[in-house]
Amino acid sequence: MSALRRVKTWEISESEGSDAETKLDLKRDESSHIVTVSTAEDQSSDHKCKTFPSSSPIKTECSQINALSPPRPDPHGTPSPARKRRTKEEIEADRQVVREKKEARERQRATRAREKEERRQEQQSRKEAAENLKRLRPESCLKSLTVCLDPALLQQDGSDILLDTLATFEWRFTIESQQLPHSITWIRDLPQGEDGSVEEEQVAVVLGLSDFVDMVISVKKMLDSDGEETGMGSLLSPILECLNRDAKKVVTLLVTDSQPDYRNDACGVHLLDEMLQSKSGMENLDVEEVLVYLQLCKNITLVFLEGWQEVTNHVCAVTKALSKRPFKLLTERAELPFCVDGSWASGVRVERDGSGLIEVWSRQIQQLNRVSPAVASTVTAAYPSPQLLLQAYQSLESEEDRKGLLAGLLVKSGGKERRVGPEISARVYRCLTAHNPQLVLD
Repeated sequence: MSALRRVKTWEISESEGSDAETKLDLKRDESSHIVTVSTAEDQSSDHKCKTFPSSSPIKTECSQINALSPPRPDPHGTPSPARKRRTKEEIEADRQVVREKKEARERQRATRAREKEERRQEQQSRKEAAENLKRLRPESCLKSLTVCLDPALLQQDGSDILLDTLATFEWRFTIESQQLPHSITWIRDLPQGEDGSVEEEQVAVVLGLSDFVDMVISVKKMLDSDGEETGMGSLLSPILECLNRDAKKVVTLLVTDSQPDYRNDACGVHLLDEMLQSKSGMENLDVEEVLVYLQLCKNITLVFLEGWQEVTNHVCAVTKALSKRPFKLLTERAELPFCVDGSWASGVRVERDGSGLIEVWSRQIQQLNRVSPAVASTVTAAYPSPQLLLQAYQSLESEEDRKGLLAGLLVKSGGKERRVGPEISARVYRCLTAHNPQLVLD
C-alpha cells in the first residue's frame, strides 16, 4: 500500500468499441514504475487490477498504438470549416490586381525618374544661362576684344599715346596690316566651345587734315561729273570698295590735326575753308555738300579731333561700347525690354486679396502730364477706386461740375497746401470718360 498510490484507469465501454478491442490506460508510478492495466470485464466482475512491470512488452505496444492513432476530436469544440476552392475567374482577378499594382508602382517609379531628370535638366539649363549671362557681362566681353592697329598709324607722331593707354588698361591689341590703310578694327573671340573669332562692324580710319582735304576735293570733282566714281582719290577708293563688299561695315573718319586753333572751330569747317580756298578755291557750301554726301549717301561718319589724345579717347569709348553690346542685345530680345523687374521700373505688385490696387490707381493718375505723386495721393484718398470717381461724375448733372469735381481738393506737399486746380481736374475727367482714342488730354 505504501508503494502504490492512487491509480487512474481508463474505462472502455462496450458501446464505444467491440469486445475484442481493448484500450489500455497507462500510469507510471513515481516510486515503483509499475503499469496497471484494467479491462472492462475486470471492472465489472471483481474490479481487480492487473499490474505489469514497466519493462513488459505490453507497455511498448500501448505506446505504439497511442502514437499511430489520430487525435480524437474534441466533442465540445467547434469543427473547422472545409476549405473553399477558388475558381479560375477569382484566380485571374487576383492576378489582374497584382499586375495593376505592379504597373502602378512602375508608373510611379518612371514618373519620379522623369521628374528627377527634368529637375536635373532645369538646373543644368539655369547653370548654363547663368554662365552665358556672366560671359556676356561687359567686364567679361572686354577681355575677349582685341584692338587691331594698322602699322602705318605707328609712323605718326603721338600714336604712342594710344599704345600706352591700351597697355595701361591691359586690353589686348595687335599690330597687323588692315584692309584699309591707317585704320583701327576690333575682333571679338567666340564663346567657349566655338573656335575662331569675328570682326566687328566698326572701322575707324585716322586721317590727317591735309589728306582729308584731298579727299574732299576728289569727292567734289566726282559730284560735278554726275556721280562718276572714277578718278576718285586714293584714300576714298578703298573705303568705298570695303563698303561695297560688306554693307554692314560702319566707317568713321577720324580727322585730326595738331593746330591749336582747330579745337574751337565748329566741325572744323572754318579751318577746312581756309585750306580748301588755298588749294582749289572751294566755298563753304561746297564743303558742306561733300560732308552731306559722305554721311547720307555713303554712310561714312566724320569726327574732327585734336591730336592723338582725343583719338585715343575715341578708341577707348568705342571699345567700351562694343563690350556692352552683347548684353544690350540680350536684354532687347525680351518681349517688353522696357518693363524690367525692379524698384526703379515703378512696378506695383497686386496680391490676391487686392492689396496694391490703390497704388496702381495712383500710378495711373501720375501718367498724366504735370500730375505729381502728392496730387495723385490726394485724388486716391478722396476716391479710392476709379469706379467711385465715375459714380461721382454720374451723380453730377452739368458738364462743368464734372470737370471741376477735383479742383477743390487740398494737396499737402512740403508743408504747404494748394488745390488740385481746374486744369488737372478736367484732364482726369477727360481721361476717364472720353470715348475718342485720338483725343489730346492737354
